[in-house]
Amino acid sequence: MRFERGQGMVMTIKGSNIKKTIIIMMLGCMMIFSVTAILTSLKPKYRISSSSINDLTTSLTSESLLYLLSLENHYFSQILSTKPETNFPSLLFEMATSINLDDPRSLLGSELPGYALYDSKIIVAGDGTNYTNLPYESAPPIEVLLAERDASVQNMEEMEGETEGTEKVTPPVLTTNGKDVVYIYHTHSRESYLPHLEGVTDPDKAYHSEVNVTLVGERLASELEKRGIGVQLDQTDIMGQLIANQLKFFQAYDQSKPLVQSAMTNNRDLQYFIDIHRDANRKEQTTHVINGKSYAKTAFVIGGNNARYERNLKLADDLHQLLQQKYPGLSRGVFEWSGEGQNGMYNQDLSDNVMLIEFGGVDNTFEELNRTAAAIADVFSEYYWQAEKVSTESDTTAQ
Repeated sequence: MRFERGQGMVMTIKGSNIKKTIIIMMLGCMMIFSVTAILTSLKPKYRISSSSINDLTTSLTSESLLYLLSLENHYFSQILSTKPETNFPSLLFEMATSINLDDPRSLLGSELPGYALYDSKIIVAGDGTNYTNLPYESAPPIEVLLAERDASVQNMEEMEGETEGTEKVTPPVLTTNGKDVVYIYHTHSRESYLPHLEGVTDPDKAYHSEVNVTLVGERLASELEKRGIGVQLDQTDIMGQLIANQLKFFQAYDQSKPLVQSAMTNNRDLQYFIDIHRDANRKEQTTHVINGKSYAKTAFVIGGNNARYERNLKLADDLHQLLQQKYPGLSRGVFEWSGEGQNGMYNQDLSDNVMLIEFGGVDNTFEELNRTAAAIADVFSEYYWQAEKVSTESDTTAQ
C-alpha cells in the first residue's frame, strides 16, 4: 500500500494472494460436501444425531409445524384454520434442559441408574396399568444365550390340540382364498417362559432355543387360519443369528427388518405384520382370569421414533378396544417406547400395519398363552373382516 500526492490512496494486491484465497475456499467447499456425503450415506444407527432435537420434533404436530413455517412464509397461514395449542416455550425449555414440565419422571431419569426403563409412555391404559408396572424387556447376558437349558415339555403335546377358554370355531364363512395376508415373526426369538424351563427360576435366564415365543406364533397362526385368515409364519431364530454374528441384543431389529422387507417384496398380499414378544414382568402383572380361565395378558408397543406412528397407534388402539369389549382386562394397554436405550422403530416404519405384541410374562404357561392366542385371533379376525367389508364397499361406490 502506498500514498501519492493528489491521487489519494492506492492499494496494491498481489495476484498470488487472490489465487490462494480462491483455492482455500474451493477446498473448504469440497471438504464440506465430502463430509456431508459421508454422513448422509451412513446407516441411521451410525449417524451423528441429537436425541433432544429428535424428541422435540416428535412432539410437534403437523399444525404446529405449519404454524412455524407460516412465521417465515405467510402462504402457509392460509392452510391453518386455527392457531395450534402447542406450548412452544415449554418445548424450548425441554430441549434446553431435557426436563418435561408435564412429566416429573424427566427430573430423575438421567440421574438414577436403570430409571430409563420407565421412559415409556402409557398411550392407552388397560385395567390396573400404571407407571409402576410398565412392560419391559431385559437384555440377557451372552452366556445365558449360549447356554442350552433343559426344557420341560410336559403336557405340551396335549395342549397342541386344545382351544380351551374360547368358543369352538366352526369352519369359516369368509376366507382369504389361499392368500397369506398376515406375517408373523419373532425379533427376540428365544424369549421363553420359566414354567417350561426345568430348574430355571431367574427371570433374566428365561431364554431357550426351542421352547420360546415361536410356539406362541405357531398357535396364533393356527387360530387365525381357523378363522379363514391366511398366515405366513416365519420362525427364523434371530437371536441365534446375533450369537453367530457376534452382535449385541439391541441389534436384533437390524436382523428382523430385512426379513419383513423380503416378505413384503415377495408376497404383495401381506397386509399385517405381527412381531411376538414376551414381557419381563412377573405373573401378578401378566395374568388375568376370565370366566374361571387363566390367560396371559397382552400389551401393544408402538415405536415413538416413527413417521407412521399415528397409523400404527390407531391399529393398536382399535385392537385394544376390541379386546376390552370381548375379553375385559386381557389387554394391559398401548405403550410408546422411544428415546435412549430403545429402538423406537420396531419395523413399524415399514408399514401402517406392523404390530409388536407382548404375550404374557416370564411366569406364564403355554396353556395360558394358547388361550390368549385364540383371543387375539378372535378379535383380529373380527377387525380384519370388518376392514375388508369397508374396503369392498368403498371400491364398489367408487366404481
